[in-house]
Amino acid sequence: MHVERKLTLTAALSLVGVVKAAATPLVSSFGQTAVIPSWDLQSSAKVGNNLESLSKTGVDTSSWYHVGKSKCTLMGCLVETGVYNETDLFYSENLQNVDETQFSVPWTYRNEFTLEPAPGEHFHLQTHGISSRADIFLNGKQVVNKSVQAGSYAGKSYKITNLVGDSNALVIQVQPTNYYYDFALGWVDWNPWPADNGTGVWRDVEIKQTGAVALGPLRIVTKIGSTYDKLSDPATVTLKVMARNFENRTVTITAAGTIAPLSEADIPRITFNRTITLPPFSVYNVVLETVVGKPAIWWPKQWGNQPLYTATLSVFADDKLSDAVSGNFGFRSVTSKPNSYNDTTFIVNGVPFQVIGAGYTPNMFLRWDATKWESELQYTLDLGFNTIRLEGKNEHPEAYDIADRLGIFLMVGWECCDKWEAWSYNQDLAVPTPVWSDQDYVIAGDSMRHEASMLQTHPSVLTYLIGSDYWTDDRATPIYLNALKASDWQTPIIGSASKRGFSPLTGPSGLKMEGPYDWVPPNYWYDTNEKGNYANRFGAAFGFGSELGAGVGTPELSSLKKFLSSSDLEDLWKAPNKALYHMSRAGSEFTTRKIYNDGLWKRWGAPTSLDDYLMKSQLTDYEATRAQFEAFATNWNAKRQATGLIYWMLNNAWPSLHWNVWDYYMKPAGSYFGAKVGSRKEHVTYNYVTKEVWYLDRTIDATARDRRVEIDALDSQGKVMFSSVVNLAAYPQTSRRVTSLNTAYTLGNIKDAAFLRLVLRAGTTKDGKVLSRNVYWVSKDLDVLDWDRSEWYVTPVRTYANYTALNILPAADVVTQVVKGQNEEVVVNLENKSKVPAFFVMLNLVGKDGKDVLPLTWDDNYVTLWPGEKLNLTARAVGKGKWEPAAVQVVGKNVGRKSVTLG
Repeated sequence: MHVERKLTLTAALSLVGVVKAAATPLVSSFGQTAVIPSWDLQSSAKVGNNLESLSKTGVDTSSWYHVGKSKCTLMGCLVETGVYNETDLFYSENLQNVDETQFSVPWTYRNEFTLEPAPGEHFHLQTHGISSRADIFLNGKQVVNKSVQAGSYAGKSYKITNLVGDSNALVIQVQPTNYYYDFALGWVDWNPWPADNGTGVWRDVEIKQTGAVALGPLRIVTKIGSTYDKLSDPATVTLKVMARNFENRTVTITAAGTIAPLSEADIPRITFNRTITLPPFSVYNVVLETVVGKPAIWWPKQWGNQPLYTATLSVFADDKLSDAVSGNFGFRSVTSKPNSYNDTTFIVNGVPFQVIGAGYTPNMFLRWDATKWESELQYTLDLGFNTIRLEGKNEHPEAYDIADRLGIFLMVGWECCDKWEAWSYNQDLAVPTPVWSDQDYVIAGDSMRHEASMLQTHPSVLTYLIGSDYWTDDRATPIYLNALKASDWQTPIIGSASKRGFSPLTGPSGLKMEGPYDWVPPNYWYDTNEKGNYANRFGAAFGFGSELGAGVGTPELSSLKKFLSSSDLEDLWKAPNKALYHMSRAGSEFTTRKIYNDGLWKRWGAPTSLDDYLMKSQLTDYEATRAQFEAFATNWNAKRQATGLIYWMLNNAWPSLHWNVWDYYMKPAGSYFGAKVGSRKEHVTYNYVTKEVWYLDRTIDATARDRRVEIDALDSQGKVMFSSVVNLAAYPQTSRRVTSLNTAYTLGNIKDAAFLRLVLRAGTTKDGKVLSRNVYWVSKDLDVLDWDRSEWYVTPVRTYANYTALNILPAADVVTQVVKGQNEEVVVNLENKSKVPAFFVMLNLVGKDGKDVLPLTWDDNYVTLWPGEKLNLTARAVGKGKWEPAAVQVVGKNVGRKSVTLG
C-alpha cells in the first residue's frame, strides 16, 4: 500500500565507493563547453561546512548520495537517487510526512573532473540557475560567495584559470531558500510547497575553455519587412557578442560569422568577417551584419511553417580559434499596440494575433523532462492553442529550442506574490516580506541579464512580463529595461500582467487579471450589463485576460486512483465542502471544491455515486472551458475586442483536482476536450446569452471560402425541435453572427432542457467535409450571476440552470467498432442505434493490463450523438512512449460502460 512506504533519508544511501575524477578531460579545446554531468550530494549536517577541505580532490564521498543528473533541486535529487518515490510522495497526504527540517541547513553538491591546462588556455565556470544562494569552491579555493551567486536565475561566468589543475574538485554549497526573502521559483497557492522550497542546482553548471579572447552570449538581431506583404523582402541579420581579452597584451582577432538554414542543405551558408584589435584586459562589443535575400519566415504553427536558421560567431587569435558561440533563430517580428480601451493586441509578422493559451507549471521538484515537455507542446497544438505563459517558471534552454521547432509562442516573465513583488505598495503578500534592499536590485538585474541573453534569439518568445500581479517600482523598472536593451531584445516588454498600475517607463500593460479562478457558468463569459457592454464585468470575454478560468480540471477515475486513497475518493462526492489536500495550498481561497460543487449539486442534482459525480464533473468542466475559449474567439471582432486569453491553468505541478486542461498523468478529460472544441481554427458556436449562432475563423488564409452551417435541436426525449441550414462566405480573422435562435420556433420555448447541434462544412452541400461539430445542452433558464457580489476569484451565482431532466434520459445503444489505424493510430467507429441522443460519450484507450495508454490525442471525445448518427474518432500516439493499445472503454451519461477490443 502507498501509505505504508517510509519516507526517510536513510532509505537509499548508495554504496558506491570514492568517486574518482574522470580520465577524459571535461573540456579539451578552445570554444568547448561541457556540463558538469553528475553530483555527489550531502547535507552539511553530515559533512560540515569546511568547503575548503571538501573541495579538494580525493575526498571520500561513499556515504553521500550519488546523482546521475547534471541538475536537480534537493528534493529532485533525492527522488532521483531513490530516497523518495514521487508516486508515493504524491499519494493522498504523504507529502506532509517529509521532514522539512533537514533542509534548514546548507547542502553540498560535489563533482571531480579532469582538465589539461596549459599556457594560453583560459577556463571559466558558468552557472545558469542555483536556488537561491550558493558558495562555490574549486580545488580548495573560493570561486564566489553566496552574496554574489544569489538569485535562482542569476547565471554568471567566473574566471577559474588560476584555480584549475589536471584533477579538480568542484563544490557548490546551496543555502536554504525562503520564497519571501529570496529570488526563487515559488508556488503561491498553486499547490503545497516542496519541503526544500526548490533549493539546489536546478539548471546546468558548465566548464568552458577558451583562448586569450572569450565570448559572452550571442545576440541575433533580425529585421524583416514591416508589413505582411513585404515579408519576402531581403532581411538583415546582425550578430553581436561581447568579447573579453583575458591577457595582459594586445590581441588582434578575426571575428567570423556564419548563417545557414537548419533543414535545407541546398541553400548555401553565408559567411562574413572583420578584424578587431583588443587592448589588454579589454571588453569589446563585436558586431557583424549581413543580408539574407529571401528569408523563410517563422510562424506560429496554426499560421504557417517554422523554418529555423543557425548562426555562429567565432573569434580567431594567434592564428587559431579562441572561442565560438552559436544559436538558432527565426525570421519573425512581434510588436504590440493598445486599442482605445488600453487593451494590448500583439501583431505577428504584420498580422493582428489573438493570443489563445494557458499558464504552465513545471514539476513541483523542478524535475526537467524534455520528452514530457515536447508532449505537452504537442497537446497544446492539438488543443488549438498558440501560446503558453510561463509565470516566473522560465524553463531550461532546451524548452525554447523545442518551442521554436514546434511553433508555440511563450510568454515569459517574473512571478507574483513573493520576493519578486515585495514592493511597498503591494498589500497582497501572504506574509510580511521585506521590501527590496540595495543587493536585491543587483540580484534582479543579474537575473534579468541572464534570462534575456538566454531567450533573446528564440522566435518562440512572444514577450517578457517584468511584473506579474504588480508593476515594478521606479528603481527596478529601468534595471530590467536596460538589461533587456543590452541584450538587443526585440519583442514587446510588458510592465505587468494586470491593470493595477504601471511605470511611466513601460506604460499601461494592456493586460487584465480580474479573475475568475473558480467555477462560473458558461454564460458568464458572454454576460453584459444593461447597456450591452462589459464595463465592470471582471473576467468576461473582452480585452486581454492574462490569467483567468473557471477553476476546473477534474481527473478521471483511473488518474484519481493513482493519488487519492479510498477515503479521499469518498470525500469528493460525500463531503462537497471539505478542504482537500490536492487542491491549493492550505490557507488559500481554493482549498475546497465548494463553489464548484454548489453548481454541480444545484444544476445536476446530488451525486448518487462516485461515478455519477465524475460524470457530472466532466460535463461541468467541458462546458466551462468550451464557453470561455469560444467567447474570446467570438469577441475578436467585437466593439471591445477580446485580444488574448491565458487560461488558468494548462497543467499541474503535481496531481491536482483543479486548474488544468490535462491532468498530471497527461490524461485528457472534459476540460481538455471542451477547450479543444472552443479553440478550433474554424468553428461555429452558440452564445448562451443572446441565443445566437456565430461563425469563427482564426486562420490568415485571405481566400474567401463557401461554408455551410447546419443547425438542429432535440428536446430531452429526442424529439426534433427544429432544423435549418445557413450558407455563408468565410473570411480569415473573422467572427460573425450567423443567425438568432431566440424565437418560439427554435430555442425560445424549451420545456426543461434541450440539445443543440452545430455542424460546419466546407462548401455549401450536405456532403461537404465536416470542419467542426459542436453539441450543447441548453436549459430552459440561464444561470443568473450576482455581479454586484463579485470577488477577484469568482462571481457568485444567484440562481442556477436546471439540467436534472438530462439525468433521466432513456438509455442509448451505441455500437462501437475499434480498428488499428496506421502510424500508431486507433480508429473508433460509433453509431447511435437509439431514438434518443447518446449523451456525452467518453472513449478511453487502454492496454492489455487495463491501464491508460498515454500520452495521446483524440480527434474529439466526450461526444453527443444524434439518433442514428455515426462518428469516426481517431486516437494518435504522442511522444516516444510505448504504444500498445488493446481496447477502448466506452461510457456515456445514458450509455452503459463497456470495453471493446481492437479488431
